[in-house]
Amino acid sequence: MADKEKILIIEDDFFIRELYERQFTKEGYIVLVAEDGPTGLVMASQELPQLILLDIMLPKLNGLDLLRTLKSKDETKGIPVILLTNLGQESVIKEGFELGAESYLIKSAYTPSQIIEEIKNFLENRG
Repeated sequence: MADKEKILIIEDDFFIRELYERQFTKEGYIVLVAEDGPTGLVMASQELPQLILLDIMLPKLNGLDLLRTLKSKDETKGIPVILLTNLGQESVIKEGFELGAESYLIKSAYTPSQIIEEIKNFLENRG
């Protein structure tokens, strides 16, 4: 990785946020974190990360509404978003993809190290 890529993690659970922030930093990424939807929106617009990891169940502005807003703004619509959530209902997954998510990872279906690998592979293989 020539330049350090910037990842924005929008997650309200402190322990999950801390875990992924620490792991991605260890992998050499610049990691930004937000604990709610409005803060995540501001950070995405100001920092323009290479990837956003987005939870759905967020305070103040849920992840699907935030995704809709991100994809409607010129400055953020090109940022890839991966939904990282515990919501596994087919209708929610479908809505996430329709709104423009690149991928949908259910937290409980993966170990943290598997999620880190998925994200690394995504960043390395995007074209």
